[in-house]
Amino acid sequence: MSRDAWDPEVREFVETMGKAWKSYPDFMTLSPAEARAVAEKVRAPWRQGGPAMARTMERTIPTSAGPLRVRIHHPHQRADAPALIYLHGGGFTLFSIDTHDRLMREYAAAGDFAVIGVDYPLAPEVRYPVALDRIVALFDWIGAHGGEIGVDAARIAIGGDSAGGNLSVAASLRLRDAGRGGRVRAMLLNYGGFAAHISDAAETAFGGPTAVLNRDEAAYYWSNYLGDAAGGGDPYAEPLLADLTGLPPALLVVAEQDIIAEQSSAMAARMAEAGVAARLKVYRGATHSFLEAMSISSLAREAIADGAAWVRDQLC
Repeated sequence: MSRDAWDPEVREFVETMGKAWKSYPDFMTLSPAEARAVAEKVRAPWRQGGPAMARTMERTIPTSAGPLRVRIHHPHQRADAPALIYLHGGGFTLFSIDTHDRLMREYAAAGDFAVIGVDYPLAPEVRYPVALDRIVALFDWIGAHGGEIGVDAARIAIGGDSAGGNLSVAASLRLRDAGRGGRVRAMLLNYGGFAAHISDAAETAFGGPTAVLNRDEAAYYWSNYLGDAAGGGDPYAEPLLADLTGLPPALLVVAEQDIIAEQSSAMAARMAEAGVAARLKVYRGATHSFLEAMSISSLAREAIADGAAWVRDQLC
């Protein structure tokens, strides 16, 4: 893996984060709770600033599968806004609606829709399929109570980055298979991790110890998420293995310099074969997590604007 191909502003973001992480013990020596606490501190500068919202609401939703904390950003005072349900990344193990707060506000402002950030339960303390169950159940709650949070239940998209991209497709699959696929109008999939396997070629080209994400780290996250079920080939856990027929339109945002870029390419191809309207855009020089560099990266801002415009068009 060479950093020479990285976009200079994205490289600055990665190197700054890397220096911040060096102030703490090695990531793999930390417990999940300790790693989360460090990640919140390291990410804190990158969520500062950004657009102000007309209103922001926080609720703990009593879904049929268990409670779910959400944060709803409204760029305007509306009672029936279209909305994007956004699922943060972090390998099913890290991050929160706080680490991704600015990203969600940027989407809301650029797309003129509400964004519902979801603090789903994290692994390994809570393993598959609990988080997925609650995300699916959130759609039922919104269908009955969307007006309480100012959103139109008939105009809902879902999206997320990394693990959040995985959960977005998995939730859409579950809703489709339950006969409720129409509740999701579109999927915004930012450098999603759609399968546990990462090829040797991807690890050689984009992995290694200094990468934003490498194969050993990915294996750790998958083990946290699936536990003894790791490698079992469950299509709701690894959506790249699923029958994708009947899914809503998707935009796949791909970081070129990322070990899981190959999974987005494979997912787009399989969606096309299944008749799904899938669009894939590769951002040259981008690494995993590059959207979080929005405060300094024109490439990240371009990708956010592209995603917001696409979601807005799907929800019209």
